[in-house]
Amino acid sequence: MTAPATDRMPVLYLSHGAPPLADDALWTRQLARWSAALPRPRAILIVSAHWESAPLTIGATHPVPLMYDFWGFPEHYYRVTYPAPGAPELAARVRALTGAPGTPVHEDPARGLDHGAYVPLKEMYPEADIPVLQISMPTLEPQRLLALGRRLAPLRDEGVLIVGSGFFTHNLSGFSWGSSPQDAPGWSKEFDAWGEEALRTGNIDALLDFEHASPSGRIAHPRTEHFAPLFVTLGAGEDQLTGQRTVIDGFWGGLAKRSIQVG
Repeated sequence: MTAPATDRMPVLYLSHGAPPLADDALWTRQLARWSAALPRPRAILIVSAHWESAPLTIGATHPVPLMYDFWGFPEHYYRVTYPAPGAPELAARVRALTGAPGTPVHEDPARGLDHGAYVPLKEMYPEADIPVLQISMPTLEPQRLLALGRRLAPLRDEGVLIVGSGFFTHNLSGFSWGSSPQDAPGWSKEFDAWGEEALRTGNIDALLDFEHASPSGRIAHPRTEHFAPLFVTLGAGEDQLTGQRTVIDGFWGGLAKRSIQVG
């Protein structure tokens, strides 16, 4: 049974997988159970690893086609739909919270949800009946993303579920389709264990400096866009970080799918 609505929402960071996530019985079940245990959001604000644009840019506020931002997959993955309602009121709140002199907020009304947004949401909220808004990552710099999360935090008191969507380790050269979790590369296991401890102990300074402070950080993230949404999550949940917890862990194709909830 879905939990009732509340004015105080948790904030999430999830590993979103590729389109074939829909065929993974375990992971789809984990995502569905997670959303069922959450308070029902009035709207969802999502920051995906797959949209970098500066300055901060607001995506479509009315339903438009999805972005199938991947290549080489079977045709049926390009026929997936997710017709969630738009969220123009949420877009206005985002502009109010993040815009300031010298920090403009742009809009891209034709940009639909990318797979970092709709792939997990389709498993978590399959009815597509909750308004969704996607915004860009205006930078990959952890401190600035943490600050962005802080500015967005008031939305949690307005029933908005803030979601950072990435992948806890993301080096596709080490991806092995169909491999067992036990066969994950050593660098992926090392980084995942380090990240779990840093989160559990609230070592935000280490997380912010993950490229240098972690074992195998530059191998686990040769480019950092999939770890970066975590910092929006941590900023938005800053006042409750001692209560953060891992909801999903393990490995998929050798990549760590650790996903956390704050609040």
